Amino acid sequence: MSPVEIAVFSFPGSQFNGQIAPALRELMDNDTIRVLDLAFVTKGEDGSMAWFEIEDASIHAPEFAGFHDDPVDLLSAEDIHLLAEEVAPGSSAAIIVWEHTWAKRLSSAIEDSGGFVVAREYIPESIVAAAFAAVENA
Repeated sequence: MSPVEIAVFSFPGSQFNGQIAPALRELMDNDTIRVLDLAFVTKGEDGSMAWFEIEDASIHAPEFAGFHDDPVDLLSAEDIHLLAEEVAPGSSAAIIVWEHTWAKRLSSAIEDSGGFVVAREYIPESIVAAAFAAVENA
């Protein structure tokens, strides 16, 4: 299996409008990612929370209807509540678990060679942008 990642994307002021659906669909169609699980969270100004998973998308987020035929239930209610703690009151969020299918061949080669991941970390976009800006201004 390729590397699997979980990400929480917050939309301040509950500005979630479903525009991510076509972008995710394109990544899936191009075999870049495979969405394994997906949940949507809305947090009230008082901190109260409502959420639903992709299975209920046709009811709550029609742009995601039929988006994923057989999701893997990787997100428990406890996981969703824990991850949603980072979402500000009055905001909404999408919690996405995806497999990096683009890395399948490399992952297999590493595993077949007896290798395994010992560390992986993402570099914040602001640091990458600053590094590129420094190179451009040098």
